[in-house]
Amino acid sequence: MTGLFGRSRHTPRDPPGQRLRRILSGRSIAGQMFAVQAVFALLLIVVVTVALAFHARGISERAAVNRSVAIAQTFSASPEVAPALHSKNPTAVLQPQAERTRKLTGVDFVVVTNTKGIRYTHPLPSLIGRPAVANIKPALSGKVSTETVRGPFGTEVQGVVPVTDGKGKVVGVVAVGVTAKHVEGLGRQLPLLVGGAAGALVLSAGGTALASRRLRRQTHGLDPAEMTRMYEHHDAVLHAVREGVLIVGGDGRLLLANDEARRLLDLPPDAEQRQVTDLDLEPGTAQLLASGRTAIDEVLFAGDRLLAVNQRPTAPYGGQPGSVATLRDTTELRALTGRAEVARERLGLLYDAGVRIGTTLDVAHTAEELAEVGVPRFADFVTVELLEAVLRGEEPAEHDTAMRRTAMSGVHADTPTAPVGEPVGLAHGTPQARAVESCRAVLEADPSDPGTRSLIAVPLRARGVVLGLAVFSRSKSDPFEEEDLSFAGELAARAAVCIDNARRYTHEHTMAVTLQRSLLPHALPEQSALEVAHRYLPARAGVGGDWFDVIPLPGTRVALVVGDVVGHGLHAAATMGRLRTAVRNFSALDLPPDELLNHLDELVTQIDTDEAAGNHDGPAVTGATCLYAVYDPVTGVCTLARSGHPGPALVRPDGTVDYPDVPVSPPLGLGGGLPFETARLQVPEGSRLVLFTDGLIKGRGDLDTGLEALRTALAAAVDRAPEETCASVLDALLPDRPGDDIALLVARTHRLGAAQVAEWAIPSDPAAVAPTRAECVLRLSDWGLEEIAFATELILSELITNAIRYGTQPITVRLLYDRTLTCEVSDGSSTSPHLRRAKTTDEGGRGLFLVAQFAQRWGTRYTGFGKVIWTEQTLHDGAVEPDADLGGLLLAQWDDIGG
Repeated sequence: MTGLFGRSRHTPRDPPGQRLRRILSGRSIAGQMFAVQAVFALLLIVVVTVALAFHARGISERAAVNRSVAIAQTFSASPEVAPALHSKNPTAVLQPQAERTRKLTGVDFVVVTNTKGIRYTHPLPSLIGRPAVANIKPALSGKVSTETVRGPFGTEVQGVVPVTDGKGKVVGVVAVGVTAKHVEGLGRQLPLLVGGAAGALVLSAGGTALASRRLRRQTHGLDPAEMTRMYEHHDAVLHAVREGVLIVGGDGRLLLANDEARRLLDLPPDAEQRQVTDLDLEPGTAQLLASGRTAIDEVLFAGDRLLAVNQRPTAPYGGQPGSVATLRDTTELRALTGRAEVARERLGLLYDAGVRIGTTLDVAHTAEELAEVGVPRFADFVTVELLEAVLRGEEPAEHDTAMRRTAMSGVHADTPTAPVGEPVGLAHGTPQARAVESCRAVLEADPSDPGTRSLIAVPLRARGVVLGLAVFSRSKSDPFEEEDLSFAGELAARAAVCIDNARRYTHEHTMAVTLQRSLLPHALPEQSALEVAHRYLPARAGVGGDWFDVIPLPGTRVALVVGDVVGHGLHAAATMGRLRTAVRNFSALDLPPDELLNHLDELVTQIDTDEAAGNHDGPAVTGATCLYAVYDPVTGVCTLARSGHPGPALVRPDGTVDYPDVPVSPPLGLGGGLPFETARLQVPEGSRLVLFTDGLIKGRGDLDTGLEALRTALAAAVDRAPEETCASVLDALLPDRPGDDIALLVARTHRLGAAQVAEWAIPSDPAAVAPTRAECVLRLSDWGLEEIAFATELILSELITNAIRYGTQPITVRLLYDRTLTCEVSDGSSTSPHLRRAKTTDEGGRGLFLVAQFAQRWGTRYTGFGKVIWTEQTLHDGAVEPDADLGGLLLAQWDDIGG
């Protein structure tokens, strides 16, 4: 069989001698490679041998030095050496010992010197008494040193060691060494090195010969010129054919591609040596080429071409593992290409519909997405009609056909049809009516509408209920065919599920909004202390639990409340209503802010405990927040407490905006019974208190950025009314799609004038009742309230008398003239009177009953120094005319007390 370069693979085997000569021949590539490798191996062996020689010498020198140091240290540590150095004739004692040590250890010399370097011993007696050739300074400092010197025996390697007496003092030096000629080096190892080098050369030559033999077998013994000629012939043939050729390795890498293959597959310039699956080929083509399986005329996509592919593995035919494939452009299969392309576009459109339809939970927007997806890839014009009940979020009734056009889209904007929002009727016998009645897609090949070539009417059906109708029309494109019905039905079915989800969400959202708005204040109560404006905006994701309230309190005071319940939906709205009701009930008790939040915290804990015991699946109330503020227009003091809620903003009359430091406590239900703290602010008249939930400041990223943005917006609206301030703040801070509810209260403060307040201190003397009553009547006359003067006399007489009888000092009376007349009697005791119905035989107990009859309302408020009994009376309506007998009798009773 002919090989890759045109020569037979099965050539006759040469005799061994001839084969060796062919290998070593300089004409062949194998011979040239052998020569190069042999020279390289020889150079490498020479370099290694020289390096080993130097290395061996260095090791021998280090061994000699270490041995010399060890002998010197042993000799110097001998107990006879140090005393001998102090004797009259050290040489007589030490010379025999030094010579005996030298001969036993095999060193060339053992020299002992004094601290001045004068020898006491030496193998050559003539040198005794002369200075030693050694650096003894390190030894004199107690250190051991080694050195190579030029001495009497030539080059010497010696170790120098100090000799110390019993006290550690250096009394002499010992130097032991050998000459350079006695150091074992290259001489003894030279035979070993030469033998190793020769063996390495033999092994290298043998390996080179084997490699050259293998190379000869792979190149078929061709010389370079012959190989060049064969490669050029092969390359010309490979790239001249008009058929694509690919060679893929066993690991899935593209090894070779001719010009035609690159053109057909649109391969990048660096395609070779890359994985076939990384070349951006069509999935089917890439899978076939990477698999290496046998293929015969398989038709595959390659961009806008259809290719006939033939593929064979190369391993069974003597090649390396892999495959070779040929490609032909089959233009005669264009018809099949068109049909396959249609199917492919339909699948792509269904995929896009799944991605683009249902991105929101808005019914109308989902219908618009269906209309936009269908044009122009499937139809020229699309209309979507939905039942009226679906648009309201309600469940459609059976046989309900009242529809309204919700969305439409077309390639031509001037298509005559009913606009969006108009009711659409279903005339009997029309494709639309037949589609709704049969619950199936209907194809009308010849519609009566002018300019429409064909249309498909498809009911939008989910969970067995018809929600509306989608109509796909074509005016310019080819008419619809029967096979288009299934696709239109699939597209409508996917959209119907999304529309039904949006309808159900709309239903729940509407219920939640209705519930929440019914639980929030419908109108703010009338009061004179604050000019209040408010805003509430639910989140796009669903109704949440943000809430606010304005609660008038006795003594012309007003409470401002803002709170936030965790979560969204019906449960959050219902929980908000429970907390708002609880706050109003607690405020009716006229509790301070800290006590009110403490009761609210206990209530939240109890609610969560009860729901947990009842195995309710709803979210917990724990984590709700609240800010409660009470403003007193008489003193201008605002008392605040908060539970996990953002603090208020205070805009002063001069335009400065700050955030007062209000002690923060954990959210409701998380405090663990810890007491709440309050803050008292002196608020100038005309200031604005701004209370808000965190949804207002979270849209800016972190809370600090949001608070700074709020500060800027409030400073810009310093001269505006509260209503205008609310609008300005929302314009500046409201995000496009709020992720949380927003509640905002802006309250401008007013003060009760000094002329509207009257106050007296009452001594603990019953005689003070009548004069005080008279002064109060005069003040009422000044205010023009003569109509209610009689009832006020009765009320004050009872309250002052009770304070004198049962209370303690200080006792004060205060009248507040505002929308109502407020009478306040305070004392230092904490006992509270109780209204009861007196029996006919009781002598007393009717005073509070009379107070309740004459006052519009009354109550008790506890303070830090006692209590306050207060009443409120309307200014004109309901005034009590005094009956002569009854009034005289009642007032006489208090006159008697006063007398």
